[in-house]
Amino acid sequence: QVQLVESGGGLVQAGDSLRLSCLASGRTFSDYDVAWFRQAPGKEREFVTLTSWRDGSTLYADSVKGRFAISRDNAKNTVWLQMNSLKLEDTAVYYCAARRGRLGASRYEYWGQGTQVTVSS
Repeated sequence: QVQLVESGGGLVQAGDSLRLSCLASGRTFSDYDVAWFRQAPGKEREFVTLTSWRDGSTLYADSVKGRFAISRDNAKNTVWLQMNSLKLEDTAVYYCAARRGRLGASRYEYWGQGTQVTVSS
């Protein structure tokens, strides 16, 4: 079992930066793929980025590539999402999610409660 708690959301202006944190409970955090998703009002939840349990490799949605960066510190049970050059369309609730990558899980089983990011002009 893993519990995830996001923090760091807020109201920023377009062009600003923000860093989100995802703190996980549990002693085998290094076995988990961790991803960020987001959901804007009236839209489907969408994938943003992930970091692999195996080697920390990363994957990004095209919409955030070059602006967002995911990183993790397994010793601290924490994943961060650094968001730069924020745009109005980045406004959403951001969720941290985890799956047991070592076991080959394809579905994200664990989700945080979400943190709101609002970008204003």
